[in-house]
Amino acid sequence: MIDVDVTTIRDRVGKELAVSDWVEITQQRIDEFANATGDRQWIHVDPARAAAESPFKTTIAHGFLTLSLISELMRKAVQFTGLRMAINYGVNRVRFVSPVPSGSRVRGRFTPAAVDDVTGGVQVTWQATVERDGGDKPSCVAEWIVRYYPR
Repeated sequence: MIDVDVTTIRDRVGKELAVSDWVEITQQRIDEFANATGDRQWIHVDPARAAAESPFKTTIAHGFLTLSLISELMRKAVQFTGLRMAINYGVNRVRFVSPVPSGSRVRGRFTPAAVDDVTGGVQVTWQATVERDGGDKPSCVAEWIVRYYPR
């Protein structure tokens, strides 16, 4: 994990800021996400059927589960100093490029693409990439927008 003063992010635009540690995507995590969202499609929650019928031969994480991990992956990679509060503002673009099979590991790569002033803080547009251990393509790429409010 690296420490970054939130007021210096502008100096890092276009340069990769951080890479998180790996996080395992367990079937339990997939099931809990399915229960929380009501998305219980068999490709996510039925290991026996997935082994028999899915081209992946196992269950896969929901794309939105993978996307939702971006915040956690950032927290594992960066500790912002001088920060009072951070708020997810949204996403401009998201693509689920390749699946995340149950039991695999993912990590996040983060590059600030733009920094804009907002009342009381800064808005950072991140190029966030979630990659799977051993994968040849990213699992998710997103333009993620966060507003940071310094102390």
